Amino acid sequence: MKENKYDNDIFFEKYSGMERSKQGLAGAGEWEILEPLLPDFHGKRVLDLGCGYGWHCIYAMEHGAASVTGIDLSEKMLEVARKKTAYSQVRYIQMPIEEIDFEKDSFDVVLSSLAFHYVKSFPETLDKVSSCLVSGGDFIFSAEHPIFTSYGTQDWYYGASGEILHFPVDRYFYEGERKARFLGEEVTKYHKTLTTYLETLLTGGYELLHVVEPQPPARMMSMEGMKDEMRRPMMLIVSARKK
Repeated sequence: MKENKYDNDIFFEKYSGMERSKQGLAGAGEWEILEPLLPDFHGKRVLDLGCGYGWHCIYAMEHGAASVTGIDLSEKMLEVARKKTAYSQVRYIQMPIEEIDFEKDSFDVVLSSLAFHYVKSFPETLDKVSSCLVSGGDFIFSAEHPIFTSYGTQDWYYGASGEILHFPVDRYFYEGERKARFLGEEVTKYHKTLTTYLETLLTGGYELLHVVEPQPPARMMSMEGMKDEMRRPMMLIVSARKK
């Protein structure tokens, strides 16, 4: 069965306490880089894969989207999203990303925020996106960076006094399942190489528009541990257009 960590009461409570959960898009360190890369939503039919609290669904509606469909595995996340969303044109569906099966040309924009590292196969996911995205449609997503996911633990190596020494990168070309520590809990994620993300798009009928490794914004540099985020990439943002 697909792991649904976000419906675990303890894990969900910890996630709810994160700044990005409390502040929404303004609390996401990558938002200032992601927002300018988003397509024009006016009059568009939008699909959000792994929509979580629905922040991006709401944003798309605020910027003129005709309709938005948000998909997430977690009912707890969707319960919050429904409470936060005042637009009747937004519908939320509980299902794994791997099981989406929409009609051809159902959407003009597909987006996903920090969800694909929970999905085993990016090529299979792209096939499903391509089947429901119109020609000329935009596909933009963020995911944990392959450097960040490769070793698995997603934690630093520390010295004898607890100081950070370096970030481990290992087993890079061995894609697949990793057991990571997130919010003090073990979480199953899936490592993929940068080649898998980009080459799958290029050979799958997409034009790459932007590839960005977001850095923490200056306004967050005073936060504990944030300066260390400049030592290795945590996220990858890719914007592409279906030919």
